[in-house]
Amino acid sequence: MKCREYVTVSMKKVFKKVKILPVMKTRRRSTTFVRLEGHVPSSASPPDTGTATLAPSSSSPDMDDVSSKRQATRVFKKSSPNGKITVYLGKRDFVDHISHVDPIDGVVLIDPDYVKDRKVFGHVLAAFRYGREDLDVLGLTFRKDLYLASEQIYPQNSSSAQNSRPLTRLQERLIKKLGANAFPFYFELPPHCPASVTLQPAPGDTGKPCGVDYELKAFVGVSQEDKPHKRNSVRLAIRKIMYAPSKQGEQPSVEVSKEFMMSPNKLYLEASLDKELYHHGENIAVNVHIANNSNRTVKKIKVSVRQFADICLFSTAQYKCTVAETESDTGRSIPQGYTLNKVFTVRPLLANNKDKRGLALDGQLKHEDTNLASSTIVADPSQRENLGIIVQYKVKVKLCLGALGGDLVAELPFILMHPKPEEELIPPSVTPSRRVSKDGDNDVPVDTNLIQLDADENNLQDHDDDIIFEDFARLRLKGGETDA
Repeated sequence: MKCREYVTVSMKKVFKKVKILPVMKTRRRSTTFVRLEGHVPSSASPPDTGTATLAPSSSSPDMDDVSSKRQATRVFKKSSPNGKITVYLGKRDFVDHISHVDPIDGVVLIDPDYVKDRKVFGHVLAAFRYGREDLDVLGLTFRKDLYLASEQIYPQNSSSAQNSRPLTRLQERLIKKLGANAFPFYFELPPHCPASVTLQPAPGDTGKPCGVDYELKAFVGVSQEDKPHKRNSVRLAIRKIMYAPSKQGEQPSVEVSKEFMMSPNKLYLEASLDKELYHHGENIAVNVHIANNSNRTVKKIKVSVRQFADICLFSTAQYKCTVAETESDTGRSIPQGYTLNKVFTVRPLLANNKDKRGLALDGQLKHEDTNLASSTIVADPSQRENLGIIVQYKVKVKLCLGALGGDLVAELPFILMHPKPEEELIPPSVTPSRRVSKDGDNDVPVDTNLIQLDADENNLQDHDDDIIFEDFARLRLKGGETDA
């Protein structure tokens, strides 16, 4: 009994000392992967916050089961500075399939009270800049704008092709979500138009770099010839890209030889690659076979990857730049009568060539998303002049024979491109509201250039609300600021 009384008294003392803290309800952070509810007012565009007007998501098990079965459509949006017009675009990268280019489709949300009796126009233009932006003085600019397509978006003409063309799946869903003041647009880029290529500027250069860039513009005006005002216009940077073909070509190989005076036999060099098509960041294996039957000594072997950029718009200039190189070990010469079989490995990367001016890069939308320019596939040689900047890559194998012997050189052309991405779907196990990383924090949404439309046409009514709005990012450069 005494033990029980002692335990009871001790526990009472402990509970008196313990402070009971109030239970705090923590609010879980969420990304833009949420379900949109409600209707956007027709008199003004939705706030330019990147997520539009959102309703709190339900945490009930039934809602989680329903949302886990849905797949979202990612849509980019950008508003004018005064917020009166907003452009919604499905993607920023448009693929060139050689025979045709992906169409540019989306909608523009307008404020009729602001536009009144004026009109809303849309332009898609490719601009070729062949001089630094800071050299534009006295009305002389080193930039040539090539209008590819133009269209009157609002009010819609009954006789125009746009009005007779059926709406795309993305446009139907956006108009249903945004209301009656959302008007569709549809542009088709002509075949054989220039690729999005940028020439890398010097470390001290400021402003926009040289190259070919694409831009989608929507503005308010009386006619298409009106000069757009910044306050009521929207400019969106887009890219025309090309993915690697699905089939490999023939294996590149070359054989060269060189003869010398007072030498009965020749020096033979045979070089080959293991394949023709390589993806960015992939190692390139160069097989080298040397048979030295001459009376000279091969002192060194150099293997390099060179980029050739042909400017075809206003001049016939060609830029040559070495993007990767390696060489044989010092002191490993090949004397007379010896042979050598060796595999050299090179890897062309932009990270190792940041200081080289004039290097061709893929069109840039953000500060980190660029790489070495992909190879240009020329299907029709007669349209070569319309391709802007043509990029090619070659592996160069060079045998150094000394000052009197000269060099023996062999070149192997190959293709360097991005692989075609697979259709990436949000897995059913992860709800569309967010993705969680290993450390528990919210991850950045997956590739925003991928549009995920619903494959099941029988459940369209259930999926119409799953739209993700994301703002166009801005590209900030040293010494200036450019809208992306």
